[in-house]
Amino acid sequence: MEEAIKKSEVLIEALPYIKKFFNKVIVIKFGGSSLHDDVSRKMVLQDIVFMRYAGMKPVLVHGGGPHINEKLKSANIETRFIDGLRVTCEKSMSVVDSVLMGVNKNLVNEINLLGGEAFGLSGKENNIVQTVKVQSPDLGFVGSIETIDTTVLDRLVNTNIIPIICPIGKGKDDKLYNVNADEVASNIAVALDAEKFVVLTNVRGVMEDKSDLKSLFHSLTFEQANCLIETKVIQGGMVPKVKSCLFALRGNVRKAHIVDATLPHALLLEIFTDKGIGTEIVNG
Repeated sequence: MEEAIKKSEVLIEALPYIKKFFNKVIVIKFGGSSLHDDVSRKMVLQDIVFMRYAGMKPVLVHGGGPHINEKLKSANIETRFIDGLRVTCEKSMSVVDSVLMGVNKNLVNEINLLGGEAFGLSGKENNIVQTVKVQSPDLGFVGSIETIDTTVLDRLVNTNIIPIICPIGKGKDDKLYNVNADEVASNIAVALDAEKFVVLTNVRGVMEDKSDLKSLFHSLTFEQANCLIETKVIQGGMVPKVKSCLFALRGNVRKAHIVDATLPHALLLEIFTDKGIGTEIVNG
């Protein structure tokens, strides 16, 4: 009986959030090692299906870095990064495209098996992610986003289908370009006028001291997050994640979150509870 009462209390706590975010678009970026961990991935996808049945409109943008690294290694193609961006020659571009499409197909299948209805897309299709080549430094086939076409995405979310998007863009030259998944996700969040933008990673959130969980910032303003980047409290791989959140907020997305995907049902805990478990970033 006591356990049943606790479950009912959890549902009551979630009710105002379900009402607040009903019919709202939530864009989720999922990548890194947690994407390739079967247990973490299943819980994230279960959360996304739950969100859909609770009346929200989740949109998932995924990466695939570890799988790409493995495939490039087996093909004897060197992996190099400059400023966090993968140097992408013509051969490696083909590998990146193939791997990401495979990851995309698997995610669609898994969501469908969990009772959701998903549809896989590449940014190269239907002009979803229109890109221009990054010129400096010369990274090869690496693109920066020029525009996002939401025609297909709008149709899907408005018919309660979960779009799952891989970060490949297409240029006016009809060539394919590798685009940073954080950049793709934040641009899509702005284009869809999302209520929330969530970055799933494998660390708890923004911390003053990475070795001390008690130093987690539960909430930051836009200005505070910027200051932490400038003072190098935020460093390394967390910088592009926070910058993608700031881009989304500048584009009128209401709130951004950085959440540890390795925690059980991290998405639900962040969105449907009073305290949350990661770092939220807000305007003002």
